[in-house]
Amino acid sequence: MDNWPEDDDLIGQGADLHVATLIDGYKHGLFAMERAVGDGTLFWWSPAQRCIIPLDGLRVTRSMRRSARRYHLRINSCFDRVMLGCASRHGEDGRWITARFVEEYCRLHELGWAHSVETFNDDGVLVGGLYGVRIGKFFAGESMFHLERDASKVALMALVDVMRSAKMLLLDAQWHTPHLESLGGITVPRAEYLARLEVAVGQRG
Repeated sequence: MDNWPEDDDLIGQGADLHVATLIDGYKHGLFAMERAVGDGTLFWWSPAQRCIIPLDGLRVTRSMRRSARRYHLRINSCFDRVMLGCASRHGEDGRWITARFVEEYCRLHELGWAHSVETFNDDGVLVGGLYGVRIGKFFAGESMFHLERDASKVALMALVDVMRSAKMLLLDAQWHTPHLESLGGITVPRAEYLARLEVAVGQRG
């Protein structure tokens, strides 16, 4: 990654991507990233202004509703392919999803911590999706991708529906972007995010 976020968001570096390390990081508001070209050092982030998507605040457009009728949704049917789809995205967003991240998050998936929502077209082709980590009533959204119009947004709609049904509390979207804001994403100060996180991970799902 050439352009890193603000230094105030960077908490530390080093450690590993073992299951226990990752889960403990999420519980304390941290997530890891690695430069696509570098020495493999992990950087741990906790944005000073955290983007979340309120479960009652997702903005669903007419286009998204029409698209939802065209696609077929699955959950956890091809986690690795969703990660690879996110990693293949052009620009900065997917570069940090290195082979090491794919391997370790697939391990998280096998152990029941990481999950994917997948969007397929009528031909059975994977055209979008998202993945992230669930702890109790908390879901950390990591990345999403699309190959056809609104495919990732439809996956997000499905995720929010599942979270509402499960009475979950917090959907983390990491950093603010205009795209996330258009979907209803808001920013909250780090202290407020950590307070919400403590409640969410303290309740068993």
